[in-house]
Amino acid sequence: MSIVGKLIGAIVGFMLARFPGLIIGVVLGHLYDQSVSARRSGPRAGPLEVGERFFTATFEVMGHVAKADGRVSEAEIAAARKVMNELRLDGAQIHAAIAHYTRGKNPDFDLEATMQQFATTCAQRPDLLRVFLELQVRAALEGVDMQGAARVAVQKVAELLDVSRIELAHMEAVLRIRREQFRAGARPGGAGGQAPPRNGAQLNAAYQILEVDPKASDEEVAKAYRRQLSKHHPDKLKANGLPDSMMEHAKQRTQQIIEAYEHIKSARQG
Repeated sequence: MSIVGKLIGAIVGFMLARFPGLIIGVVLGHLYDQSVSARRSGPRAGPLEVGERFFTATFEVMGHVAKADGRVSEAEIAAARKVMNELRLDGAQIHAAIAHYTRGKNPDFDLEATMQQFATTCAQRPDLLRVFLELQVRAALEGVDMQGAARVAVQKVAELLDVSRIELAHMEAVLRIRREQFRAGARPGGAGGQAPPRNGAQLNAAYQILEVDPKASDEEVAKAYRRQLSKHHPDKLKANGLPDSMMEHAKQRTQQIIEAYEHIKSARQG
């Protein structure tokens, strides 16, 4: 947001009435800056528009990332299909997703323009941007373990969405944990998709999921749990425009957060 209004207000206010005038000038300048910012950003997109743009961009960018090294492997195609199946898309949605994915593979696909439009549509909805990026990381992990050109492409997407490398690294770590939990549960004798038996590594993973230090107090852990739950809660994301087709991902992340918190509580209770 611009600070021009606040600076001018502060200077003029100070000249007219010293410190009381400075305070009034800053307040009035802030209101001016807010009005200018609102005019520049235009009207906020509605949930339907956000949902449509989210769905389209998700699979276009997924296709672009898969083609980052010049070709799309069978593993990357299977990864995209797996994401579509895990999201429980219906036939029409899968058909549309494949069309968007194919468009993203085209050499003339403009990633920067697509991300700019997407970010504008999702303005003031940072949680949606995180879900979008999580889906890109998820597909890249399934396809090529997020290695090589795919990693560089995902990092570029994060940069265009103003997501830091640190936050991206945490996102990747959490999704790797989720993938390993799923694989462990799917093995013979596993827990049917639930986390494997508790051990030190699993406990560390639980703290990582909640983004809290293992030495944190019970109260701090509870706050971290509520913060993560609020950030990823399906109802909140849906109210912000997350399309129904992406709700399964939000539900899975929420379940992972709940299981992580229960894991930590159980370990602390002995």
